Amino acid sequence: MDNNDMMEKEEIFSKVLRAGRRTYFFDVRSTKAGDYYLTVTESKKFTNDDGSFHYKKHKIYLYKEDFSEFGTILNEMTDYIINEKGDEVISERHQKDFKKEYDNDTIETNVVGTDDNTPSTGKFTDIDFDDI
Repeated sequence: MDNNDMMEKEEIFSKVLRAGRRTYFFDVRSTKAGDYYLTVTESKKFTNDDGSFHYKKHKIYLYKEDFSEFGTILNEMTDYIINEKGDEVISERHQKDFKKEYDNDTIETNVVGTDDNTPSTGKFTDIDFDDI
């Protein structure tokens, strides 16, 4: 292993966030010139059919000259999500009893062209365009 590989592997400061099947690694590293930058690595665990598992990793490199703008946009995006959807987790992966809104509600429809032209309520049915 040469000196460049050693530099890439050496973390100056690190934090780990475990989040279900995902783990996020935040690592401060050093450039060849001795300046610092941040790597954020997402590692996601996948289970194979035979029970063994593997990880897929995605990494971003963030340099000091981009910190301010990156932080501003990250805060703007996370604030938008919280303001629009709240901070409660509402996903099928996190809640086994999660039901989509349209699964619980009956969809009302007005069917035009019925014999008595009365509105019909219920679920959608297949329509053959030759009937129109």
